[in-house]
Amino acid sequence: MRVRRTGFVLTAVLVAGSVSAFAASRPPHGLHLVGDHWTAWNPPAPAATDQVHIVAKGDTLWGLAAKYYGNAYLWPQIWEKNKYILDAHWIYPGDPLILGLNVAPAQTLSQNGTAGSAGQPGTPGNAAAAPVPAPPPNVESAEAATGSPVPLGAETDIYCQGFVGDLQEEFPFAVVAAESDALSLDNYVRGATGWKVGSFRSGKNTTKIGLIAGDIVYVDGGRERGLQPGTQFTAVLADQPVVHPVTNQVVGRYYRYAGRVRILSVQEHTAIAEIVQTCDPLTIGALLQPFEPEPVPLGRSTPMRPVNFPTTPEKLANAPSIVFSRDDVLSLGADHVVHIDIGGQDTTPGDIYTIYRENQPGLPPIVMGELAVLSVHKHFSVAKIIESRYPIRLGDRLELK
Repeated sequence: MRVRRTGFVLTAVLVAGSVSAFAASRPPHGLHLVGDHWTAWNPPAPAATDQVHIVAKGDTLWGLAAKYYGNAYLWPQIWEKNKYILDAHWIYPGDPLILGLNVAPAQTLSQNGTAGSAGQPGTPGNAAAAPVPAPPPNVESAEAATGSPVPLGAETDIYCQGFVGDLQEEFPFAVVAAESDALSLDNYVRGATGWKVGSFRSGKNTTKIGLIAGDIVYVDGGRERGLQPGTQFTAVLADQPVVHPVTNQVVGRYYRYAGRVRILSVQEHTAIAEIVQTCDPLTIGALLQPFEPEPVPLGRSTPMRPVNFPTTPEKLANAPSIVFSRDDVLSLGADHVVHIDIGGQDTTPGDIYTIYRENQPGLPPIVMGELAVLSVHKHFSVAKIIESRYPIRLGDRLELK
């Protein structure tokens, strides 16, 4: 499928080390479910005899080395034992870390400079834990330099947004009716001998204007088309055509996500489904496409492009743009979700772009803010504005940070 969505917010944690902040600023690609959590790696199953730590939110290899080994500078020893981690800047909650390194107790110096057993500082022969050394001035941990990684959006920014697609996108199934269609009192008409059931007009005399979570609906496909109980679909409502703000050409159609349905049972040519989640009320005719979970991408906070050092106008001549915002919002700022005219061939979730406004002829572009890509599609992507200096509008240009 060309669209992926998620119901999960993923948090990864950072290790310390004398590495550049830039090299660690973009998370690994290819996140996938392993058991019950998202990770970029393929952790092996630990042996029964291994000492194992399950990564939790907020863990770092630096901190774990200090906790288990008494010396934060021994974090490479943990990495060495867990070679499935291909980028030591990123470890993921739920992944197992094999520990088991035996470290001799640190020795302290007595007041006269002789080494004694670790003990009260300056007192030979007494036991005490050696303090964790602070990084020297010329070695700064990546965590201190860039901050811990955080989700760049929320699950609703992906589940309840939608996508810009072709004018006539194809979908495998649709909602054709609801239980409530048959429950309207309008089906009763008064005749000469009293009340009787009138003719049934599907979809026109429903007791509900919009369908919400818990409602039962009917799908136009069954066993003959391969439907199975338990399969989940995203419900999509075809919306308005999208006109590119720069070229003024129609470039596609906006498809709004309305919610999610789960197949309960299948018949030969139809299926019964339950609405399990709604963003907007569903309507009869809602289109269905297979649901695929997708993690919310991660990123680290780094300074925005300096306003006195913008890119050049030439670099923005053919740069991607913000082309659409849901509900026709024209003045955009931080936390607004937008659609940009760059797709999965050229960008990836987690990429961060500087937003520019083209200036008067002869003057440099204006730094407007930043946005982060949340979900990529065929020709367009969903992004969230994470910082803005001024109100942002459709047509503002983008440059990869």
